Amino acid sequence: MRLFNTLTKKIEEFVPNEPGKVQMYTCGPTVYHYAHIGNLRSYIMEDVLEKTLLYNGYEVNRVMNITDVGHLSSDSDTGEDKMVKSAKENNKTVLDIAKFYTEAFFNDFKKLNIKKPKIIEPATNLIPEYIKLISKLLEKGYAYESGGNIYFDTSKLSDYYVLTNHKEDEMVVGARQGVDKDDNKKNQADFVLWFTKSKFEDQELKWDSPWGLGYPGWHVECSCISLKHCGEHLDIHCGGVDNIFPHHTNEIAQSESYLGHKWCNYWIHCEHLNDKNGKMSKSNGDFLTVSLLEEKGYDPLSYRLMCLQSHYRKQLVFTFENLNNAEQTYKKLKQKTLSLTDNGTCDSSAFNHYKGLFLKYINDDMNTSSALTILYDVLKDNISDVTKKELVKSFDEVLSLDLLKQNTNDLDEEFISYVENQIKLRAEAKKNKDFKLADKIRDELKEKKIEIKDTKEGTIWLVK
Repeated sequence: MRLFNTLTKKIEEFVPNEPGKVQMYTCGPTVYHYAHIGNLRSYIMEDVLEKTLLYNGYEVNRVMNITDVGHLSSDSDTGEDKMVKSAKENNKTVLDIAKFYTEAFFNDFKKLNIKKPKIIEPATNLIPEYIKLISKLLEKGYAYESGGNIYFDTSKLSDYYVLTNHKEDEMVVGARQGVDKDDNKKNQADFVLWFTKSKFEDQELKWDSPWGLGYPGWHVECSCISLKHCGEHLDIHCGGVDNIFPHHTNEIAQSESYLGHKWCNYWIHCEHLNDKNGKMSKSNGDFLTVSLLEEKGYDPLSYRLMCLQSHYRKQLVFTFENLNNAEQTYKKLKQKTLSLTDNGTCDSSAFNHYKGLFLKYINDDMNTSSALTILYDVLKDNISDVTKKELVKSFDEVLSLDLLKQNTNDLDEEFISYVENQIKLRAEAKKNKDFKLADKIRDELKEKKIEIKDTKEGTIWLVK
């Protein structure tokens, strides 16, 4: 298995610290608003990565944080706290906001067939761990107190920008959006580890600390959550490319300074989903959610397929034309897979051949587009339906497109029985050459959002 490592800027063979086991950390959401489909592209990538590891036989311990405190609006840890802002706008507490949007986030996971991480840890759970890490950084000389806040001193590191190609003078105030002047800092790249009451007096969540009443900076949260649940040697850390700097850069700085050794071996990042205005962002005010796509009549798994058709390291442009194409492709794919019968026996030679090809591509830095071509080749091949079904079932362990699953989750048994009975009546009508009745039954089912398709193996039906 080979992955592109942002740390080394090249594709490398994946070798975990412990044979057969993978410690994997993925940055979770800041739960102050609904996730937009741009956010969710990264989580689809991470889902494919975890399932590819599982497909290869690894045992995966995947951990994700929920940022429910201390996430500020700029790279230099200034601006209004997003959680506090959302709580004010909705006249609720910060924790109420966090609970509501956390549930909404994992509801989107379910719709997109994204596997929930093994461990999900809210940032507010680990205050003692943050204090312990910060105290040790102060003791070792990597941090300092200024203006009531505790800062990490980046000048103590020779390779602070190891994850990026940044140069110090490129990070000056005004050089790019989101870098603001903070007179409390010794160096322009320093970042906050702990805020005290000297800043953001309206902050709802505060805790006692050796430095006064306050709350953690948002970079320190991921380091401590990972250290608690994945140990001192992390195999894989994931996120979107916008996490590379400053978030992941700062995680490396504080974690390795705290530990005294290398922390994470592989850094995997997903590129942006862009629309006609550029990168999708909550700050733009108008953004697409999974629920909005559903309201427009799209199956969320069509969006998943759209993401799989592109490589995760390439920017993907969202248009409804592209989504329409993915939706049509998905419907045709489902029709084909659901029409497969249980006729014949499984050809082990063909099965192993195609599974080997699928593994070759999915293990090549998650080349999902090429892996999908193997699926199409299987469906076109002159092998038994049983062999095809076994291969589709196997591939879907990674693709997670529900290729052999009828969309009847929201249908009651009475309605399912009605549909199947209507299909039988239509078959009898066609047999008796009563095509007018057969067409009438088809049209009535279509009005009820049921699409039927006649195949050589029989009639199949799908929920539109």
